[in-house]
Amino acid sequence: MRVLSNKVAAVTGAASGIGRALALNLAKEGCSLALADIDAGGLEETASLISNDIKVSTHIVDVSRRDQVFLFAEDAAGYHGGVDLVINNAGVALGDFLETVPLEDFEWLFGINFWGVVYGTMAFFPYLRKRPEGHIVNISSINGIIPNPNNGPYCAAKFAVKGYTETLAQEMHGTNIRVSCVHPGGIKTNIARNTRFNRAMYSLSREKAVCLYEQELFRTSADEAAKCIIAGIRRNKRRILVGADAKALDLFVRLFPATALTLCTLASRFVARSYAEKSI
Repeated sequence: MRVLSNKVAAVTGAASGIGRALALNLAKEGCSLALADIDAGGLEETASLISNDIKVSTHIVDVSRRDQVFLFAEDAAGYHGGVDLVINNAGVALGDFLETVPLEDFEWLFGINFWGVVYGTMAFFPYLRKRPEGHIVNISSINGIIPNPNNGPYCAAKFAVKGYTETLAQEMHGTNIRVSCVHPGGIKTNIARNTRFNRAMYSLSREKAVCLYEQELFRTSADEAAKCIIAGIRRNKRRILVGADAKALDLFVRLFPATALTLCTLASRFVARSYAEKSI
């Protein structure tokens, strides 16, 4: 989708983080916007930051609820006269081990991070088919390429998004619909602070875990991430890596798959232990 002006973009998770940054940057490109999130206050704040000459609709949506996502698609297309671009961005995080994580928490995360992507894709298909060109963008993660311990449900969901999106790209080949899978590295958003935190390695406290992610691991701003994603959409890229860390880890996994997994395990344990013992 090389030209974004006068297109209509639907974005989930638009109340903050990458979703908000995408909304603001797409508005600068001249896109009309259908913005969705479960956070009504944050959603309205995002809308207030957008120029008055951009047509914007806001939709309170729990993306884990199929009925709400399909209603979002119907309302967005009705309000804007159609939809050209869908970005399934909404996501949450969960700190726990696969042996101990409550199944209810596992299901909660998958409902948002995986099923929210599937519902968003399926709900907007009929409207994208009516446009000269359409584009579906699904947000996976670097954790959809390489996992890390204490993050199993999130990694599983992001691997699932990768598999789903790459298969979709194969099936849409030769049609009017383009498909992109996005793999951000560490992005400076509120996801760490909003994580459902059950337990961590070496009894790392919630405060120290948040400090670890925000001070050491999150290096790319949400605005930089949004600009990278939009550049990838313009180039119709099937695979969009966001951040130097994502690009480096992706290359390392492709060159040394077994070694990468072992080193990631050891590095995760070393960093968690160091922060557990650190005064902050």
